[in-house]
Amino acid sequence: MSRLPVIVGFGGYNAAGRSSFHHAFRRTVLETLDARARQETLAGLAVMMKRVTVVDDQYRDETGAPLTPVDIEARYGADILASTLVRRIEKRYLDVDAAHWHKQLSLEADAPLHFTTLRKQLPEPLPANWSVEPLDGQQVRVTLHGSCDIKVDSYRPLPVKSAGQLPSGFEPGELYNSHFHPRGLQLAIVAATDALRSVGLPWETIVDRVEPDEVAVFAGSIMSQLDENGFGGLMQSRLKGSRVSSKQLALGLNSMPADFVNAYVLGSVGTTGSVTGACATFLYNLQKAIDAIAAGRTRVALVGNSEAPITAECIEGYGAMGALATEENLRLIEGRDEVDFRRASRPFGENCGFTLAESSQFVVLMDDALAMELGADIHGALPDVFINADGYKKSISAPGPGNYLTMAKAVASAVQLVGLEGVRERSFIHAHGSSTPANRVTESELLDRVAEAFGIEAWPVTAVKAYLGHTLATASADQVIAALGTFKYGILPGIKTIDRVADDVHQRHLDIIAGRDRHLDGREMDVCFVNSKGFGGNNASGVVLSPRRVEAMLRRRYGEAAFEDYQARREATRAAALAYDAEALKGRFDILYRFGQDLIDDSAIQLSPERVVVPGFTRPVTFKPDSRYRDMLD
Repeated sequence: MSRLPVIVGFGGYNAAGRSSFHHAFRRTVLETLDARARQETLAGLAVMMKRVTVVDDQYRDETGAPLTPVDIEARYGADILASTLVRRIEKRYLDVDAAHWHKQLSLEADAPLHFTTLRKQLPEPLPANWSVEPLDGQQVRVTLHGSCDIKVDSYRPLPVKSAGQLPSGFEPGELYNSHFHPRGLQLAIVAATDALRSVGLPWETIVDRVEPDEVAVFAGSIMSQLDENGFGGLMQSRLKGSRVSSKQLALGLNSMPADFVNAYVLGSVGTTGSVTGACATFLYNLQKAIDAIAAGRTRVALVGNSEAPITAECIEGYGAMGALATEENLRLIEGRDEVDFRRASRPFGENCGFTLAESSQFVVLMDDALAMELGADIHGALPDVFINADGYKKSISAPGPGNYLTMAKAVASAVQLVGLEGVRERSFIHAHGSSTPANRVTESELLDRVAEAFGIEAWPVTAVKAYLGHTLATASADQVIAALGTFKYGILPGIKTIDRVADDVHQRHLDIIAGRDRHLDGREMDVCFVNSKGFGGNNASGVVLSPRRVEAMLRRRYGEAAFEDYQARREATRAAALAYDAEALKGRFDILYRFGQDLIDDSAIQLSPERVVVPGFTRPVTFKPDSRYRDMLD
């Protein structure tokens, strides 16, 4: 009997805000929400963005006057909307109108050129056409004969000016002691905390019910950490004439999000890993967790990614490939001089490239038995992820046939769980929807052909990158968490950045939701297919089951009486989770960051032929019987 990986918590931060309790999802469908939900989400964003404060549990403006959620919407609503989702890049990242450059100049002096500098600033070795005269203990007079190459500061506009950015005013590094942490690792700490707090069960309670090695963390990033505190500063230091720090290389590694979560959030000694699969990376890591839980090696797993690519180098790199939506091309699409950067990411519409974005998202998985035992709240299940390559390729960035395999296998898997009619009538797709001209054709064609093969007539398709941009490693995590929002609220987000589907998009069997959100009006969805494609032939498709469907499966597996007992235990879990949400809406995120705390004394570890006892953990690590190769032994 295989164990089912169920989602008992989720959280993180992206351009729509905080993901736990569906707040980021609610921002993307704000126009379709009822007034109370809309105002609650806006109030939470207003606090995150420092537009309002909370004193004595009361929202207050800059003068200290009290505010209600209705007041917040009226006064700050337009500003909040303009300062979230995809938009023009803010100067807290870089000045896209005057990005710093170095221009090389070749100088030819008509006569000897003299200048004064510090002795310690002289180059080594001294150029052959320089002569140096000491002036005092520190300064020298240099005479330059002939020609010289120099680099001077220069500034130029970037052709790409839009990105999916965290809400204006929200800085993850301000929430804990983040000194010298690259932004991607700051995001990992606060996102992992959000996911864990959303569970409603103390981490210590969970760990006490499992063996120490039955915990797993799979997380990472594809671009590593490229700001000045990571690989960016490491690579730039020599050219800038500065020194490399002892932290830049280590903190720049793409596996660091997992390492940080283990070392400073969970204190875990369990399985850890970071699988990289370009823009399908979250699903690659998710597959590792699903396989480990299904096999019984892992009972609880934290899976996520963190990406912070809004740097001049990333923009230049992807821009040089022609992959990003530029200001000029957006101007040509819209047919007017004034560019609406809110509509830069345009899945399945007339588009010209994708839009970079930052995000960190995590899901907390348990096997179904542990979730039942603990009374964990179940938001859905992740039974399968399928991964396939493209075979021989002509271009490393071009799409290929592997996605046909992953998507068809995902649908076939779901058919075995909910039946063919269940897939035909109660499933939808969160497409990769990168917003490139190539993707809109190739992905729509493969989805259309898979739909035809399984007899699906009008398969609903949405694409969350329209709101959030392309968050690279984290992209499919954004999709999974958005799918949970649809299960909760019965709303399929419309691709509101396009007015209509492009003419070359295949849609005989697809229902691409363009322009407006679609309220399902009581129609239940049981399955979401999450599709992801990455450079190099990294294709992955995942199956997400609704909480309604998972509850039906658990009732069948455990019986009605056991399920009722579980529901009774779940009430306390839900109350504790909601208490965290209430605090987080007031800006009290209670970040988990335990630097140097509760260190394990190696000398106190107890070893025997049957088990290992690790100080600080309630249960030992026991050596399980292994019969996999018994038929090959004497």
